[in-house]
Amino acid sequence: MSTSKIEASELKAQQVVVSDEALTVDLIDGRTLSVPLGWYPRLTHASPQERDNWRFIGGGEGIHWPDLDEDISIENLWSGKPSGESQESFKHWLSTRQSSSKSPS
Repeated sequence: MSTSKIEASELKAQQVVVSDEALTVDLIDGRTLSVPLGWYPRLTHASPQERDNWRFIGGGEGIHWPDLDEDISIENLWSGKPSGESQESFKHWLSTRQSSSKSPS
């Protein structure tokens, strides 16, 4: 029996949907990847508008959320790798975010 290895260059996204429960990515070859939103704390703490404000990077090899300073590679999704952000980094980001939301406009 032979298995074929998927090359990272073959993993290109064409659509992204972020719900309250999952990050779902449609690939250009017709496959769909879906992972728990809890794997990505910044997305978990984002508003629906922030979650919807994304763009492809690397020709579809990754996704960037500018409002959240979050980048996720399709290869990591394919491999089942959750966010690698440290707790310290995430706590700092969250405290900065909470401070800026309390600032008067």
